[in-house]
Amino acid sequence: MSQPEKDPIKGREVFDMDRAHVFHSWSAQGLISPLPVAGGEGSYFWDFDGNKYLDFSGQLVFTNIGMQHPKVIKAIQDQAAKLATIAPQHANEARALAAKKITEHAPEKFNKVFFTNGGADAVENAIRMARLHTGKQKVLSFYRSYHGNTTTAITATGDPRRWPNEHGVGHVHFFGPYAYRSSFWSSDEAQECERALAHLEQVITFEGPGTIAAILIESIVGTAGVLIPPKGYLEGVRALCDKHNIMWIADEVMSGFGRAGKWFAFQHSTVEPDLITFAKGVNSGYLPLGGVVISDAIAATFDQRVFPGGLTYSGHPLSCAAAVAAIEVMEEEQIVENAALIGEKVLGPGLRELAKKHKIIGEVRGVGTFWALDLVVDRESREPLAAYGGSSPAMNELIAACKKSGLMPFANFNRIHCCPPCNVSEAEVLEGLAILDQALESVSHYYTGKN
Repeated sequence: MSQPEKDPIKGREVFDMDRAHVFHSWSAQGLISPLPVAGGEGSYFWDFDGNKYLDFSGQLVFTNIGMQHPKVIKAIQDQAAKLATIAPQHANEARALAAKKITEHAPEKFNKVFFTNGGADAVENAIRMARLHTGKQKVLSFYRSYHGNTTTAITATGDPRRWPNEHGVGHVHFFGPYAYRSSFWSSDEAQECERALAHLEQVITFEGPGTIAAILIESIVGTAGVLIPPKGYLEGVRALCDKHNIMWIADEVMSGFGRAGKWFAFQHSTVEPDLITFAKGVNSGYLPLGGVVISDAIAATFDQRVFPGGLTYSGHPLSCAAAVAAIEVMEEEQIVENAALIGEKVLGPGLRELAKKHKIIGEVRGVGTFWALDLVVDRESREPLAAYGGSSPAMNELIAACKKSGLMPFANFNRIHCCPPCNVSEAEVLEGLAILDQALESVSHYYTGKN
């Protein structure tokens, strides 16, 4: 691995330029202090002061093959030398190959891909396809969800980022399964599944099945908590969709391409959706790329009917070349299998051991390289360490302690998410767990429960 070289003067220049000219997302601009990043490799990145960080955030849960994989970097360079850009109405080899590689890992009924620039516009276009295919308008989605920040995607989102952005109509939110903080007074996973499906069917009934085009679900809820659907839940959703001629859109933007130890997270179930949205891990975020994998039935709707959507950079050759190379790397290096094994044998057990030691951990959830710690001040009451939609001094101290020791976590409200690259090594996971152990100990005094 490359050793970070110190260049604090350059770091200050980058920071000052950023603060003078860059407007950051999801931020009050005067209250942030962005870390100037100098470089990265594999599971690590570093700043200009020579501080190295083990990345347990996957950046925004997208560096599925780690940073600077040489085969993907070379593929981008080779494509730039051959054909750096082309308008989307033309065919190009990189886009065709990327579509072929993606559909090879989807179920048999999926043979077409519509490319977008990221996950939000993938969701936008999947919803558009479902509405046009069914002739219906409403979309149902979880309250605990995030689907992107474009108009339709943010309206479909359930978390608080929706509130100041909500302008659309035709979106209805419902409660998905979350046994640890059940909305249905369930006593176990099976009961949670049964009651969550009954709730969904009630929502469908009262909204009117003839008005609902799609149910949009993150196959594993990501930013809102790494919520693994209980056994039978997706099967139940599929049955309700079939009963009422509703399309199931599987949002795989965060959970796809190895993150959950499968090519797509819905493959942990026995059923298949009608549309699949993707982005992030498809090329490890090396270049912007997203898309919709379209079932044959929906694709056929547009054989003789114009699909009213498109983007200037749809299927951009550089982004698609990166996707082809990244998928080939995942295949050749068995990265999806590594994610599954790491989750089962190292990361999952390690986090559960931390839960035995630190009472502040209320629940451990996850699969593959996709995990979350639900942090509480009292295990009995399950009062969260930070309020919904906010943070707290305890969470701020925990995050700071992680960073100080060289671990970059992904934090949201009262949770720490552990999402290292899918090709992370056992040694790197153990290193991260050791740092997390120390950081959790540093905030143990915030726990107020008796047990």
